[in-house]
Amino acid sequence: MKKASHPMTNVVSALTARTQFGQIMRRAAAKNERFVVDRRGEPAVVIMSVSDYMDTFAPEPNWLASIRAKSKQRGTDKLPMTKINAMISDVRRSAKKPLTALAK
Repeated sequence: MKKASHPMTNVVSALTARTQFGQIMRRAAAKNERFVVDRRGEPAVVIMSVSDYMDTFAPEPNWLASIRAKSKQRGTDKLPMTKINAMISDVRRSAKKPLTALAK
């Protein structure tokens, strides 16, 4: 699920970031806010959620987004790993059968 394309950015001092780190983390994660932490008046670091970071710096390629959308349409996005592993095993077993027949 994509979040807002223009996240809110707040500038906080290093002291504020240190004393309110838990709250800053919650706001970054829940509200998609970004925090620029300044030290002595100079920007030093940015605090942002992982999903915001991924959307900004490692966006999902179009081909993967297409696969994800098709999987959601088919309902295969909700398959448990045990079912997926069983299906992979079945395909591998059926792919091996012709090879053994040729070897005889």
